[in-house]
Amino acid sequence: MKPTTEEIKELKGQGFLKNRSVDSFSARIITKNGCLTADQLKSACEASNRYGNGMVTMTSRLTIELPGIAFETIPSFKKYIAGQGLETGGTGHKVRPVVSCKGTTCTFGLCDTQSLALEIHQRFYVGYQSVTLPHKFKIACGGCPNNCVKPDLNDFGIVAQKIVSLDSAKCKACKICKAQVACPLTAITKAGKATIERGICNNCGRCIEHCPFSAIVGEETRFSVYLGGRWGKRVRIGTRLTALYSRAEVLDMVEKALLLFIQQGSKGERFASLVDRLGTETIQLVLEGNTLLEQKEAILHDGQ
Repeated sequence: MKPTTEEIKELKGQGFLKNRSVDSFSARIITKNGCLTADQLKSACEASNRYGNGMVTMTSRLTIELPGIAFETIPSFKKYIAGQGLETGGTGHKVRPVVSCKGTTCTFGLCDTQSLALEIHQRFYVGYQSVTLPHKFKIACGGCPNNCVKPDLNDFGIVAQKIVSLDSAKCKACKICKAQVACPLTAITKAGKATIERGICNNCGRCIEHCPFSAIVGEETRFSVYLGGRWGKRVRIGTRLTALYSRAEVLDMVEKALLLFIQQGSKGERFASLVDRLGTETIQLVLEGNTLLEQKEAILHDGQ
């Protein structure tokens, strides 16, 4: 059986991508937050053996693809993976699967990015699944300023930050400052007592607990936000907003960014181009306000 052009287009929207030069498809299985259980991974491998060519390929968005699936077996394939708690998707002018680093299992992790990514997945990937955007919209969650998941190359990038404070009264002006040695950016200077150079510090928090006299402590974890990052033919590094935000604020800002994209974006326009067109300062004011959330129902109705 050979699918029609319309069927190929419809299947792509479901996460089945036509393989080049052959009459088969790759099924894109989403991972929600970059994680699968061992049983789910085993089931995906079994599905590839049953319906595909026995291969499992990894995508840059932390999803997996199973190539070589025949058109006529797609219904059976979908039923099989659904029984294993798996689903296909992650294509089209939609919110794309969220990319996350491994979070607090990492030595440098400042935030449980996997739980944050899962919340974003449920609220926006699932919650906005029926909403067609002007273009695709990619979100990435990074657990520290190492930026392993490249948040600044996503439409909306989130990076955990640990603000540190220094109690000069507790600083003993040690000859060798252990916190200074631990700082990867040499943001801690010392002329007698230690000083944190805020213009250099990137809030990685590595200096915390290195001072034996507890002169440096970490405050609440907050988040920096990058808007309008884009990779590909026309690269744009995301613009970092000037403020830091709480987890709840960041989640609301993701939704406001989506509503702004629906309201102001032109068909086929990437969010990066919208950021350039409206200006980051203007967008930051809008995202820090509540007008878009108050207009949510009207924006979603008018956008469809």
